[in-house]
Amino acid sequence: MDYNSGYNQPAYGGQAGQLEIGHGPYPSIGAGGTVSPQVQQWFRAVDKDQSGFITAIELKSALVNAQGQTFSETACNLMIGMFDKDRSGHINLEEFDKLYTYINQWLAVFKTYDTDQSGHIDGPELSKALMQMGFRFTPEFINFLIKRSDPNEGKISVDNFIVLCVQVQRFTEAFRVRDTQQNGTVTIGFEDFLNIALSCSI
Repeated sequence: MDYNSGYNQPAYGGQAGQLEIGHGPYPSIGAGGTVSPQVQQWFRAVDKDQSGFITAIELKSALVNAQGQTFSETACNLMIGMFDKDRSGHINLEEFDKLYTYINQWLAVFKTYDTDQSGHIDGPELSKALMQMGFRFTPEFINFLIKRSDPNEGKISVDNFIVLCVQVQRFTEAFRVRDTQQNGTVTIGFEDFLNIALSCSI
């Protein structure tokens, strides 16, 4: 297959044949609710062994950051895990379509604040990016997120931003299920807390 056809510019550098993401608009659903031909083409390009499924390893080889390096293994495992409902270790075309939409939404937000296209944003920019996504965090918590991501640089990379988005999304969904009064607080047992923490972080 010609991997150069139609997507020569990956999201943040890299070589032709790697997955182009981060450029809007992103109509992932075609006519009649089917997956668009563009997403199908990208799925086939990422599915190196043509198994009909994409693994974290295949996804890792397709995504590059600003430094031309592949996304971290953690990022790819989390992205696959977010839609791998049966815990098979891979996702099919329909699950990839959802993942693709999420990634592009997150990258569109990230690139709004990464004005120099460095592939990094700082604390105030991270706070604004998360606020745009509907999350209002204190400066102290934002600093914690930055240090957790990269204690040396004081900035967060595009792939770590996606890791953060996946984790926040998964924790939010778990919290929302337990917030039966919809008042922003929950009472939770210790084992349930551990179950959420462990399942949302791997």
